[in-house]
Amino acid sequence: MSSSLTKGLRRSTTRSAAKRASAKTAKRAVKAKPASKPKAKRATAAKGPARKTSPKARPTKKTASSKYTSKSKKAASKPAKKAAPKKTAPKKAAVSRVKKTQKVAAVRAVRPLPRTVQPTPPPPRQPTQDESAALVAFERAHKEFVRGRFAESRNQFRILLDKYSQVSEVAARARTYLAISESRLRTESMLPKDADSLYDRGVIELNRGEYVAAQEMFERALKREPEAAHIHYGLAATRARLGSIDLALESLQRAVDLQPNLRLRAQHDHDLNPLRNDPDFDRLVFSNPS
Repeated sequence: MSSSLTKGLRRSTTRSAAKRASAKTAKRAVKAKPASKPKAKRATAAKGPARKTSPKARPTKKTASSKYTSKSKKAASKPAKKAAPKKTAPKKAAVSRVKKTQKVAAVRAVRPLPRTVQPTPPPPRQPTQDESAALVAFERAHKEFVRGRFAESRNQFRILLDKYSQVSEVAARARTYLAISESRLRTESMLPKDADSLYDRGVIELNRGEYVAAQEMFERALKREPEAAHIHYGLAATRARLGSIDLALESLQRAVDLQPNLRLRAQHDHDLNPLRNDPDFDRLVFSNPS
């Protein structure tokens, strides 16, 4: 038994020693690997200097690859030149289009512009027989209204409305003037009856600028007293303000004939200013009485 144990122990110790020895050799081998590099350096350093080629030696032929590489190196060494901008010539199609447009513009400039034919307006509508008759009746009644004969104008406007009420435009105007005539007739009943009161009322209306009303008052006063020079003079001033130059000169002539000293008053009266450019006014006012 003792011999077997000793044999086993020896075997185990030898195995462990072998393992240790193999591990040490592995470590030495790892450490010895980097030391091989300087040996290679020494070997290269031990080589002799390279022989120089003699000048008589023929130049070696360059391969195609060496040519291309040398050219590329030269091209890389030289600075790259900037490419000049190429002048782009206009295309033939664009030139032809420009010429065509120029020709068309020249032709249009020479040609006269077409005249626009304006549509002819339709002919005016001819009035019917009733419309023309209503217009004639309206003009007749309106003349009486302008003269101040409101009773006569009222009667004629009433007749017109009875006959031609279907003529709407003329009938509407006739109703307006009929209402004015009736209102004037109502005011006439309230007016004074004597000539002096009517003259005073006319002077008031003249100073207020109501020339139509003033003319009516003076005309009413003359109906009561036709030979009153001051009433003719007031009527002349009122007609001058209304722009009735001929009628104003007639009234002034009548006033000067009845009372010659009214010439001095007429020379400085502002109401007679519209008559001063007329030669008949100078003859009436500034000439000496015969």
